[in-house]
Amino acid sequence: MFQIFVISDGTGKTAEQAINAALTQFEHLQTKTTLFPEVRTETHVKEIVAKAEKVNGFIVHTVVSTKMRDIILRTCQLHNVETIDLMGPLLAQLSVQFANAPSEKPGLFRHLNKAYFQRIEAMEFVLRHDDGQRVHELDKAEIVLLGVSRTFKTPLSIYLAYKGWLVANVPIILNFELPPKIFDLPPNRVIGLTTDARNLSVLRRVRHDHLGGATGDYANISCVQSEIKYMESIFKNKPEWPVIKVTNKPIEEIASEILAILRKKYASNSGKKNLNNSGGGIK
Repeated sequence: MFQIFVISDGTGKTAEQAINAALTQFEHLQTKTTLFPEVRTETHVKEIVAKAEKVNGFIVHTVVSTKMRDIILRTCQLHNVETIDLMGPLLAQLSVQFANAPSEKPGLFRHLNKAYFQRIEAMEFVLRHDDGQRVHELDKAEIVLLGVSRTFKTPLSIYLAYKGWLVANVPIILNFELPPKIFDLPPNRVIGLTTDARNLSVLRRVRHDHLGGATGDYANISCVQSEIKYMESIFKNKPEWPVIKVTNKPIEEIASEILAILRKKYASNSGKKNLNNSGGGIK
C-alpha cells in the first residue's frame, strides 16, 4: 500500500481533492491518504516527515509560506522522503500569466519551484566536482565523499544530487596527499567510504577485464590492500570524519547512512542555536 501524507498550512481540502481526482487514474493501486491541516511549525513538519519515512510514504503539500516550504524541503531531504509541491508550480505559472499583477517579483518562478531548480543545480554541481575536479570549490559542497577507486563515490554523489544535495567526491590515491582544502572543511561535511579488500579486488577485476587488462595492478589484491591501508591511515588521523563501510550495500542504504549523519549534524546545530537564544545556558 502506498501512503500519502498531505501537509497544508490551511484546511488541506484543496490538496485532498486534487489527490483524490488524480488517484482515480490508478484504480488498481491501494493507497492511504493522511491529511495534516494547519501545519505551521518546524516541529510539526518533522513529526510528519518521520511518520512518512517509517512507512516509506511520500509527502504532498500545499503550503504558501516561504519559510515552511524551505523547512519541508530540507527536512524531507534529510530523511530521504519524496515530496510533491502542488501549489508552487501553479502560483509560478499564474505569476507569469498575470504579468502586471502586484504579486509579480523578479525570480518568483525560480523561488516557487525551489525544489526543482535545487535538483538541477545539484546535478550540475556533482558533474563539475566528480573525482577530484575543482577542489578549490570544495567549500561550496554540502557533502564531500572520500575513498579509493570503486567505493561508489560517483553513483552515491549522483543519487544524493538527485535528492538536492551539493556533493563533491575526491579519490584517495596511494602515496598521494589529499588536497589541503579538505582539511579546512567542517568535519561532519566530509565522509569517508571504506570497504573490504577482497570484495574491492573482485569489483576492480571486472573493470580490469573489461579494459582488456590495461589497468595494471589495479585489481591485484596486494595493491588493493595497500591502498586501503593508506586510506585507513588518513581516516585514523582525522577521527572526526565519519566513515561508512560500503561492502555489499546498495546505494540507497549507504545514502541513508550518510543522511543519518547529516541529521545528527543539523540536530546538533539546532540545539546549539536554541541554547544560544534561551535565557540561560551557553552564551
